[in-house]
Amino acid sequence: MAKVTDIVEALARPIAEEKGCTLWDVEYVKEAGVWYLRLYIDKPGGVSIDDCEAVSRPVSDALDQADPIEGSYTFEVSSAGADRTLKKPEHFAAFVGSEVEVKLYRAQDGRKDWVGVLEAYSQGDVTIAAPAGSVTFAKKDVAQVRLYVRV
Repeated sequence: MAKVTDIVEALARPIAEEKGCTLWDVEYVKEAGVWYLRLYIDKPGGVSIDDCEAVSRPVSDALDQADPIEGSYTFEVSSAGADRTLKKPEHFAAFVGSEVEVKLYRAQDGRKDWVGVLEAYSQGDVTIAAPAGSVTFAKKDVAQVRLYVRV
């Protein structure tokens, strides 16, 4: 049986593209007892509230028609954000050379949070250029990788 996120991605991707956006990610998560279906979209120059609305309405209609999710859920469409999470190989490929923050499940060299320039991504392993040199983190140790935004 296909995962909910895969079914929703197949429904939502062409609609997002028709509206001039790309579908960055789909999440189906339970938070505080409530299920959330979240679509994250992107486009050159950034995403506006109008873009979110333009994608939300037809995707909501398509979801109502296809009815791929049993039970109730809250549906949200938002920008992937400047500090977006990198999850898929294509995400990492698009941002090689960008500054990222790597969060680990357990400390490596006394730290769980690392910031550096993304050098490589291979089968889940992440390599960054840190101040002390290149560091590679094994897939099993990486909790999250997101773009790092300096303020």
